[in-house]
Amino acid sequence: MVVYRRLLSISARYWAVFVAVAVAAATFAATDAGFAYMMTILTEIVGAGDDLDERQALIKEWLPLGILLLFIVRGLGNFLSSFGMGWIARTTIKELRRRVFERYLVLPTRFFNQRSSGQLLSKITYDVGQVASSASTVVITLIKDSLTIVFLVGYMLYLSFQLSLFVFIIAPMIAGIVRYLGVLFRRHNKKIQESMGNITRITQEALEAHKIVKIFGGRSYESERFNAINERNRRMELRLLTATSAGDGINMLVSAFGIAGVIYLISQIDLEVSRVMGFITAMVLLMSPLKRLTNINASIQRGVAAGESLFRVIDEEAERDTGTENPERIEGRVEFRNVSFSYSGTNVSVLNDINLVVEPGETLAIVGRSGSGKSTLVSLLPRFYDIDSGQILIDGLSVDEYSLEGLRRHISLVSQEVTLFNDTVEANIAYGGLAGASTEEIRQAVLSANAEEFVAALPDGLATMVGDRGVLLSGGQRQRLSIARALLKDSPILILDEATSALDTESERHIQAALEQLMQNRTTFVIAHRLSTIENADRIIVMEEGRIVESGKHEDLLATAGHYAALHRMQFSDDDARQTG
Repeated sequence: MVVYRRLLSISARYWAVFVAVAVAAATFAATDAGFAYMMTILTEIVGAGDDLDERQALIKEWLPLGILLLFIVRGLGNFLSSFGMGWIARTTIKELRRRVFERYLVLPTRFFNQRSSGQLLSKITYDVGQVASSASTVVITLIKDSLTIVFLVGYMLYLSFQLSLFVFIIAPMIAGIVRYLGVLFRRHNKKIQESMGNITRITQEALEAHKIVKIFGGRSYESERFNAINERNRRMELRLLTATSAGDGINMLVSAFGIAGVIYLISQIDLEVSRVMGFITAMVLLMSPLKRLTNINASIQRGVAAGESLFRVIDEEAERDTGTENPERIEGRVEFRNVSFSYSGTNVSVLNDINLVVEPGETLAIVGRSGSGKSTLVSLLPRFYDIDSGQILIDGLSVDEYSLEGLRRHISLVSQEVTLFNDTVEANIAYGGLAGASTEEIRQAVLSANAEEFVAALPDGLATMVGDRGVLLSGGQRQRLSIARALLKDSPILILDEATSALDTESERHIQAALEQLMQNRTTFVIAHRLSTIENADRIIVMEEGRIVESGKHEDLLATAGHYAALHRMQFSDDDARQTG
């Protein structure tokens, strides 16, 4: 199987442990045949009665100790093989989980736009867990039980070739049943994994939106939605259980025919009692590994289905990063030349023939109605998306000529959606490439972002944990930490996407002053809903349906009485109405 070959290629570095596991498993497997042999000898001794020869007398004296030693060896073989295979499996799963997570970190933004985070989380938790179970139990079972069957069948052939013929008649029948069930198992397991992804997605959505669920009375709706997918998962699991149980029953029936045939033949051929006893013992011992090998097929298919899901993620194409330029500093001149863009999977152009030049240190404000393409335009600059046609240049070089690290190192982003991690205030400000910043530099960034007062009031100051997604802080506080992070990065290009949207009026005034200081001598793209915050911008462009329809300073655009003037008039009329109300 391709999936198992790929898993084995990951664990190939642990070949020495695998060899030790195989030796231990072979030792364990040999003990079953050894026990059948001892039963043969015991029957000989019992049948001889008092007429024991010298060899039989010696064996009779040491047989109890031999059986004890046999089971000690069996126990050690079982422990060493199971532990060794478990170690390889868990180490392999650790590596597999690392590869999936690291692939998530380099996948393009469009990949995450097309999938829910709940389903992606399910892959790295549930799917990896299924592979872990398959890798640890399946491989060791295959090794131990296959070798056990080989040893037992070999001993049975030694005892009686005629009786052993029934084993070769039954084996192909069981193999055919296993092959047929394997198709059913894989189909059901794929559906189970899809339903688990949906369970994770719905649960995550309900947990993250618990306030909305409460305030809008969504409890019944969410409960019904969860119960529906939970019931689907139950049905899928039951179908798999039905197939597994039916397979067990059919295999036992086929095995019963084999046993009945052996018993019939025993009465028809001349065979020593001791050999009959040894053969029956071996045949009984053969049933358990055969049953386990039949049942293991369900686990194999579960692991294969989960492995296919994981390898699809690992095989996803990462962000294109063919550029080589990685300058220490850039001036920050940005140019859009005939840029057009549409999201993958759609034929609708979001941006159409954009031509724009922003000089170093210039502050460009971008305004327009919702859906006009404002955020998409600035998202193209750090190459969150690749354009359909045209060129985007920074300091005269296409953004494709920069390495992704070399490009993004010179761009700071403060967005409307504030992202904080479940870590300290200090770690959230000095995040990633900023981790080497001194405490004094971090404090200065906090001061410039007007966050010093609330940070000082926190229980542990900069060392205070902010909680999951910064839940222990207010919206304004989270936004100011995000601004402090951008201040600390001190990049020549700055993107402010509704950066003050979560702030109250008083905080906004302080932050606006800090941002104006930050924007000096930087190329700054400001997306603002409140037009009052961009009146002092060097230039304002107005976007409509993916095109730039107006460009100029605040006063000039008002004087033209065009799109900007209409937006301005509409917004301030709404503000007046709210104040009057």
